[in-house]
Amino acid sequence: MSGPSGAGKDTLVEGLKARHERLLYSVSATTRAPRPGERDGIDYFFLERAEFEKRLKTGGFLESREYNGHLYGTPRSFIDETLRAGYDVVSKPEVNGALAMQSQFPGAVLIFIVPDKFSYLRSRLEARRTETNEHIAARLEIAHDEFTFVRRFDYLVINEEAQPQQAVDDLEAIVRSERYRIHRVPDTRLKELEDS
Repeated sequence: MSGPSGAGKDTLVEGLKARHERLLYSVSATTRAPRPGERDGIDYFFLERAEFEKRLKTGGFLESREYNGHLYGTPRSFIDETLRAGYDVVSKPEVNGALAMQSQFPGAVLIFIVPDKFSYLRSRLEARRTETNEHIAARLEIAHDEFTFVRRFDYLVINEEAQPQQAVDDLEAIVRSERYRIHRVPDTRLKELEDS
């Protein structure tokens, strides 16, 4: 799940997780400082830059990127272990990270999240009260750049300001339909059905 800062990805992930016990969230690592209320290992793995770069050199991240002066990455081990255990994984990399993940996991489903009006991004970022006007302006510029990649995604979910639950419903529909795609059903299960 990707999209610009302020699109509501965190809220949507929480709403989706509450509806699916087979869905686990992939906690990303970052070198930025925690925001008020964020917890290490739950919201992000907060790493010093030197530690992040060390893990990066040893292949510890499935994807990584510098974004607005900070490093972000998806720890490879969690994704590998969770998929092997039969769970679905939801993560929130930035756009290039999502595309990099899909190149390594062709079965990955990419969902682009946007608000129903781009102008809501600014008001949502300002409401956080965690960034300067310069940082907000930089994030909005990045958002316009990211939107140019929207056609490389599988789905577009519009997170309407007045109907936030509708976006969670849309995400749930995507998860349900993707689970039933025929290429996701193992041959052994098809054989069981045929022989029953």
